[in-house]
Amino acid sequence: MNWQTDIAICRRMLQGGSKTFFAASKVLPRSVGDPAIALYAFCREADDAIDGPGRRVDAVEVLHERLERIYDGRPDDSPVDRALAGVVTEFAIPRALPEALLEGLAWDAQGRRYETLSDVLAYAVRVAGTVGVMMSLLMHRRDAETIGRACDLGIAMQLTNIARDVGEDARAGRLYLPRQWLREAGLDVETWRAAPFFDDRVARVTARLLAVADVFYARAAAGIADLPWACRPGIHAARLIYAEIGREVARAEFDSLSRRAVVSAARKLQLLGKAAAVSLLQPQPSLAPLRPEARGLIDAVVAADAQRPHSLPAPQRTMRDRALWVIDLFERLERRDQLLRSGRLS
Repeated sequence: MNWQTDIAICRRMLQGGSKTFFAASKVLPRSVGDPAIALYAFCREADDAIDGPGRRVDAVEVLHERLERIYDGRPDDSPVDRALAGVVTEFAIPRALPEALLEGLAWDAQGRRYETLSDVLAYAVRVAGTVGVMMSLLMHRRDAETIGRACDLGIAMQLTNIARDVGEDARAGRLYLPRQWLREAGLDVETWRAAPFFDDRVARVTARLLAVADVFYARAAAGIADLPWACRPGIHAARLIYAEIGREVARAEFDSLSRRAVVSAARKLQLLGKAAAVSLLQPQPSLAPLRPEARGLIDAVVAADAQRPHSLPAPQRTMRDRALWVIDLFERLERRDQLLRSGRLS
């Protein structure tokens, strides 16, 4: 089979079983959306393998073996593995990135305990920050600042997931809220895990985690400005819609044990429109330092680029890219003038 056939199979797989991943790929240009399909498909299969029947530690080992064959250029005879093998070669994705993702899944398989916020962030970096960094590479953006902000967006989304799924995770025997925070709120962690319930103490911890997520969403916004102009609305939309999940949790007084927060289709459409407008504006660069939990991902990309032969230089902007950038600049300036004249921007 050829690469496009494999991508089409991966797309159908995601369309049927992972609507979020499928939708994410649709808001990106084809040159990014197709390789993203391959990346998402592998992530989906890896996640399903860990959550499936059998010994989850064994499943992690099988995934590592699959990844080794992918990077050796001899992928398994499956559309997902063949497609990913093409992507990691074309976009020079360091093996350390998907390896870190599998490490995070291994933590799930081992039932790892997360005592502090730093522990939770280390987990979020692996299972979501890695995906953000790899997506940045698919967009031909490899500088440390941009991929650092892409990692921030992945972290923010994962923290939102944790806040939304407190009840679902607890009923499955999982706990991602920092145990230290729960104890500080006056809860006995093991008693609560044995019979999860909601009260104002759980609400305070959930609210505290969402406040951290908001910090990372703000940090991520600066990095989106460096992405290709055609990618910015889709990534901004993902940022805004995921942040809105946190707003829904807050509207329910931070009770995510008795209900699961959902953003309505109408609200998503509103946020898509807002994402298009936000993409025309240029946010101030973020001066926030990279979290130490994420440093390994950025170092892996920098080290890989340093070892790339001169015959494979890092992608540069073409004349067409520069022309589009100039057009985009004028469009953003015109939009800014319109907002200033209307009084909606001070």
